[in-house]
Amino acid sequence: IFFDGQIFDAYVFINDLLRQAKRSIILIDNFVDDSVLQQLAKRKKGISATILTKIIGKALNQDLIKHNAQYSPITIQEFSESHDRFLILDGETVYHLGASMKDLGKKWFAFSKMDISGLKLMERVEAILGKFQG
Repeated sequence: IFFDGQIFDAYVFINDLLRQAKRSIILIDNFVDDSVLQQLAKRKKGISATILTKIIGKALNQDLIKHNAQYSPITIQEFSESHDRFLILDGETVYHLGASMKDLGKKWFAFSKMDISGLKLMERVEAILGKFQG
């Protein structure tokens, strides 16, 4: 649990989670901006990153193009079926985020590591990503 004002502590915590990924990072978050791209740029080399978000506006698309020209690419897909935010590492570990990544530490929120129900979420996400790629 993090409280308002713990912006740096939350930032360090999410970066530590991102560094744990060995193959892939999937973020489901309806409120993404360039600060999220910056955080994902810190991932280890060779790790894929995908963001599912409600709307890819002009500003986010422009940020993504510039990010991908300089750093390992991030894929962003529009996805409007989730209200909550989730972070999925390596298709195995699922975290429920009580705040958008761009707003961590601004108000009270928690990270929760999910148990078996996270596997059901992962199955649905894999099916959704398959639709985008297929």
